[in-house]
Amino acid sequence: MTDATITPPPPPPPTPAPTSEMGPKGKVREPIAVAIFSIITFGIYFLVWTYKIFKKNKDFSGDGVGGVIGLVIGLVIGVVNVFLIPSEIGNIYEKMGREKPVRGVTGFWVLIPIVGFFIWVFKVQGAMNRIYE
Repeated sequence: MTDATITPPPPPPPTPAPTSEMGPKGKVREPIAVAIFSIITFGIYFLVWTYKIFKKNKDFSGDGVGGVIGLVIGLVIGVVNVFLIPSEIGNIYEKMGREKPVRGVTGFWVLIPIVGFFIWVFKVQGAMNRIYE
């Protein structure tokens, strides 16, 4: 006889949190407006948008860095936010028991000159809109 070890079954997946138990929903925004206003204002609107996204994520889910910290990260080392924002949004989806439409690696879209920024904004803002609709 062989000495076989019994592997315990994996733990059950976390119970999804109903949207009713989460905080207030954020504003639905047009992704094209976010991208164009960010370009027209030379990035100032993007910083405002970043603050609002981080704040609403924290208010809605109770997790995340929050508006002020997110803005500080954006001002000091902005490239971090292109990975952090979709990561937080993906975590909200996971907390709701839904499949993540965006995750940290979504940030790599910005490596494609000009078009990549638009793709990134459409993916990220689109995911946010689907949470808040």
